[in-house]
Amino acid sequence: MEPKRFDELVALMTKLRAPGGCPWDREQTLETLRPFVIEEAYEVVEAIDSGSRDSLREELGDLLLQSVFLAEVAREEGTFDIGDVIGSIHDKLVRRHPHVFADVVAKNADAVLSNWEKLKSREREAKDQGVLSGVPASLPALLKAHRLTEKAARVGFDWEKTSEIFDKIEEEVGELREAVEQGERSRIEDELGDLLFALVNIARRMGIDSENALQQTNRKFIRRFEHIESSLRQKGRTVDSASLAEMDELWNEAKAKGL
Repeated sequence: MEPKRFDELVALMTKLRAPGGCPWDREQTLETLRPFVIEEAYEVVEAIDSGSRDSLREELGDLLLQSVFLAEVAREEGTFDIGDVIGSIHDKLVRRHPHVFADVVAKNADAVLSNWEKLKSREREAKDQGVLSGVPASLPALLKAHRLTEKAARVGFDWEKTSEIFDKIEEEVGELREAVEQGERSRIEDELGDLLFALVNIARRMGIDSENALQQTNRKFIRRFEHIESSLRQKGRTVDSASLAEMDELWNEAKAKGL
């Protein structure tokens, strides 16, 4: 992209926010824009999953707009502008890639990650922050659990063997079952959280993104349930009129078809 095009985008946003610009854009604040940032990020992920480069190009533009929009609001506050944002990430990338811009040696990706974590650790110490401080509070729960345990593992706080996590999962299942039998809602929620956290640890150890794994299962559930609905519709019926046995049969049919 030519620098001119980016400058044009920044100038366009400034105009939209200026007196005589767009009433809706002028009303927005950092807080009101927050949900749009999250939404656009997810749409970028969806475009990646779709394999459509046209969709990805469009969604990346929408996400870029959010960065420009937020920076314009901050510029009006007098705190920083988009140039400061770009300068900040540029300097951070140079600082965290000493194997490219300095004399540090990193022969593989693992060495890069190790150096990266050491550099981040120094930055946290300078700011009096802990190991887990860089994990955003607003991340989806599964992804957040993955990031938390990943960061802890990088400083040595991890299971020694994967088999130990399976033992923990079995322990948590037992505790959840006991809580359910006792009917203690607060304890059920607590034990369910512990079980999910343990499952995320298995995924992390196997190099699997648990958030993505669950999303794949969600999509699979949607495909199979839609098969149930369409099959019943062809018979002039709806899921409300079908028995559980009938729906189970159609579910297995969908499964056999690879849906």
